[in-house]
Amino acid sequence: MNDWIEIGSVDDIPKQGARVIRTAQGDIAVFRTATDEIFALRDRCPHKGGPLSQGIVSGKTVTCPLHNWNIALDTGEAVAPDEGCAGHFPVKVVEGRISLLLSTERAKLAVVC
Repeated sequence: MNDWIEIGSVDDIPKQGARVIRTAQGDIAVFRTATDEIFALRDRCPHKGGPLSQGIVSGKTVTCPLHNWNIALDTGEAVAPDEGCAGHFPVKVVEGRISLLLSTERAKLAVVC
């Protein structure tokens, strides 16, 4: 079962910032880049579980606030030399409104990269 849920407007998220969406699968951080691209990752750094939503967005990466690991926003993968994956979720933007794809199958895939 696939469920796109509308989570708000692009303008609800500051440029180079994030908002947290609480779901049955856990917290999801939704990021907006300086160029208005939107990405969604599980809100846990693969290193020690730091809240990625509180990290600094630069380009298409977010830096974990705990230990400075960089995580790619488009894949959820840690940037080398670090290894691990936060997991990512598909998003779409239609007329400035953001939707997030949630499904049981996708939620399982989001934690495995």
